[in-house]
Amino acid sequence: MTGSTPVPAPQVDSTAPRILPFGDRGLLVAVDTLDEVLAVHARLAQTRRDGVIDLVPAARTVLVHVDPRRLSLPAARAWIAQGGSVRGAVSAAAPIVELPIVYDGPDLEELARALGIRPADLAALHAACTWTVAFTGFAPGFGYLVSPDWPHDVPRLATPRTRVPAGAVGLAAGFTGAYPRETPGGWQLIGTTPAPLFDPGADPPALLAPGARVRFAPTPTPTLAPAPTPTPTPTLAPAPTPTLAPAPTPAPPARHHPCTETPDATRCLGAQPVSRGHGRVSRGQHGALAVVEPGLLATVQDQGRPGHAAEGIAASGAADRAALRTANRLVGNPEDAAGVEITMGGFRAVARADLHVVVTGAWGPITIGGRAVDPYTAHPWPSGAELHVDWFAHGVRGYLAVRGGLATADARAFAGAFATDTLSGLGPAPLRPGAVLALADAHPLAPIPPDTLHPWSPPDDALLEVPLAPGPRQDWFADAAALYDTVWAVSARADRVGIRLDGPPLARRAPLARCAPLAHAELPSEGMLAGAIQVPPDGHPVILGPDGPVTGGYPVIAVVTDAARDRLAQARPGTRLRFRHARPA
Repeated sequence: MTGSTPVPAPQVDSTAPRILPFGDRGLLVAVDTLDEVLAVHARLAQTRRDGVIDLVPAARTVLVHVDPRRLSLPAARAWIAQGGSVRGAVSAAAPIVELPIVYDGPDLEELARALGIRPADLAALHAACTWTVAFTGFAPGFGYLVSPDWPHDVPRLATPRTRVPAGAVGLAAGFTGAYPRETPGGWQLIGTTPAPLFDPGADPPALLAPGARVRFAPTPTPTLAPAPTPTPTPTLAPAPTPTLAPAPTPAPPARHHPCTETPDATRCLGAQPVSRGHGRVSRGQHGALAVVEPGLLATVQDQGRPGHAAEGIAASGAADRAALRTANRLVGNPEDAAGVEITMGGFRAVARADLHVVVTGAWGPITIGGRAVDPYTAHPWPSGAELHVDWFAHGVRGYLAVRGGLATADARAFAGAFATDTLSGLGPAPLRPGAVLALADAHPLAPIPPDTLHPWSPPDDALLEVPLAPGPRQDWFADAAALYDTVWAVSARADRVGIRLDGPPLARRAPLARCAPLAHAELPSEGMLAGAIQVPPDGHPVILGPDGPVTGGYPVIAVVTDAARDRLAQARPGTRLRFRHARPA
């Protein structure tokens, strides 16, 4: 070793993003600042590879959701790493969207007083800032806006409101944002905007996309002139016409749609042409079938609308995708045609035309015109006959497919799908007695296959073995192995949004020094996927379902593999789950 030249230690680039696993379908790119998030998101969007389904920016991360059949996770990791270090924010040349605002929020005066300024000064400061859409989430079209010129860290309300009206503009932490539709919310409300923040008929449907810049343009508060006296019948002077301050760059044209008047997105399904094999909705006078009883919950579902998480839109779609695909194949439909997802059974409907029908998934008695029929077998359903899907003895969700596909009689597909999202309200409303469904004329139709010899059997809902792929936040837990050592039980709090598990709580690690400010809080919001296992502060895991939020602040310890999600959709309250490590692909 005498005279040898020492080998220098490798230089670690502290600005390089950290790439964390997110199940078998994603990677989480973690950086240190929101400016770096915007830079990473812009770079990945510019060099986007085939097979990338979604790029979801959040407070300190970008979730890269891929289709492993088209882009493997190792190849995706290499593509992300090719960009090198992150050294700056995105260019300030992003377009400016100008939002008219009236500063009339119910929290304006009290918040200004708490900040030690006048309400007018708070409004002026808010309007003077140029904001950037950092990420979206919470609800479709809801953007989290930040500005380097905004100095205040505003606390959320101690008790969230059960109703925040559409168009309300609020503040929370270092963010501002506007509610696209009426929802609950805990932000402090300072104003109102009439801008159409989310239009299912537009392309893109969300007005505010990540990276866009936003200016709030104050408009006069409409006032009524005092009535002259002593005129017996007072007259009101017209309110002044609101005017917009000129934008630094031309703003996109205003988008008008019925959701501007009503915040209920289920009433505004848009005018997007039906796509992805759904065909054209058949608008016969009497429809195809009429619902008599929907049971516990019945919704129209297909294979969902992946690829829109960055706009705050969950994929939704059938919880047991394989069962719906099988049902469609058995009546000759394209696999992505829409059917009815029946929860726990109790469904009755009357045919208004001669149909062919099949029920798959959960297992229970089925009759057509009072005659018992088998599941997983296509049967004629004569006009006027009643179909009864009784309460399921095994499993949770059954899928009714009709040859030709189904849609609500007046529906148009939104983002290529008819799926009902129970969290956001997108898609057709859950079915009610008297609801009429039409044939969607799905194409191309195949012949109805002959009797299958496949040994169909009821879903196993006693003890399920569920494979898990690693999550990005395993290091938040003192003993991540406890997730695999415990036999968990599905609680009664289980639906399409998520499944809460009963069992011994998972303990958190003591916060690292760099996370000390978060010792009593959660992570900054991160992108989420269906199947992600979040762990709230109480330690009880929650598995996100197809209607789960696209961002969340609870750490994800592991992710249910994509193939196992269908099996998990049939887990009833009380079903026991045992997790195991998924085998590497």
